Amino acid sequence: MARTIGSNGARTAEAIRQAGVKLIYKHGYEAMSLRQLAAEVGLQSGSLYKYFENKQNLLFDIVRDHMEDLLGKAEADLEGITDPLARLKTFSAFHLRYHMTRMAHVFIANMEIRSLEDEHRAVVVALRRRYEGLLEEILRQGAKDGVFQVSEPKVATYAIISMLTGICMWYRPGGRLSQDELVDIYTGLVVDGATGPDVGEATRTKPLEARPLEAAAAQPRDSGVRAKPRAARPKTARA
Repeated sequence: MARTIGSNGARTAEAIRQAGVKLIYKHGYEAMSLRQLAAEVGLQSGSLYKYFENKQNLLFDIVRDHMEDLLGKAEADLEGITDPLARLKTFSAFHLRYHMTRMAHVFIANMEIRSLEDEHRAVVVALRRRYEGLLEEILRQGAKDGVFQVSEPKVATYAIISMLTGICMWYRPGGRLSQDELVDIYTGLVVDGATGPDVGEATRTKPLEARPLEAAAAQPRDSGVRAKPRAARPKTARA
């Protein structure tokens, strides 16, 4: 865990954290060395111990801060919203925007939790469960009110969060579709899944025109290459 330090030290500790995020995202926790980390920040290797006791505590600090920030901002976005459908849309939009803008932190929190020691992992898992609990409670309340057709809220929670987080696997800033457009598409899918397609179609925001995603848009409109005609299948003698 980070040590108690003054304002200048706090800036250096934050620089170490950011460098740690960059290097762990690029190389992985096990492959990142403290020598690399010190060089990235412009410190001697021994100076790192003034701010973090060891590499394990640096990882824990990064992942814990990420989960606390995620949970706190989600709770703030949902505050004052009582309608289950509005809460579901708000949660989905928040999750997408947060993850599209913090992909390195998300990757580390999801993939390097395995590298945390048991005590540290327990803290992070507890925070994760609190975050998942926000969505599960939304689904349970919506099902109770007859708004959602969800028989297993916990399973639905895992499925929705997995789908929303999956945007980190392919999203890149500056693509053909804006973040707002992607939020509309994904939120529509979540609403349809929770309410059923008939209700979802009536309650979603204005639908987007169906268009291919970035991968398809990146292909040239006419490459000049035409598919070869399929060769005629040889006739076989009938018995």
